[in-house]
Amino acid sequence: MNKTELIDHIATQADISKAAAGRSLDAMIAAIKATLKKGNSVTLVGFGTFAVSQRAARTGRNPRTGEAIKIKKAKVPKFRPGKALKDALN
Repeated sequence: MNKTELIDHIATQADISKAAAGRSLDAMIAAIKATLKKGNSVTLVGFGTFAVSQRAARTGRNPRTGEAIKIKKAKVPKFRPGKALKDALN
């Protein structure tokens, strides 16, 4: 499912226009990004938790030349599914 299909599904299920569904989805994504950027987590009970994790600096290899390269430390987003989402899949 891509973003357009998700917007169509939201519009149908919530009985709202596709434009309103698109704005709602964009607002939700923006809120999650802003919260993660501040270093906080977002928990949606029954769905899962979005959080920020630190990836340490490390040494990697250039696959073409085999040369060692330094990879900087980075903040990366993580998603941990909730129990209800896991149960819905099994």
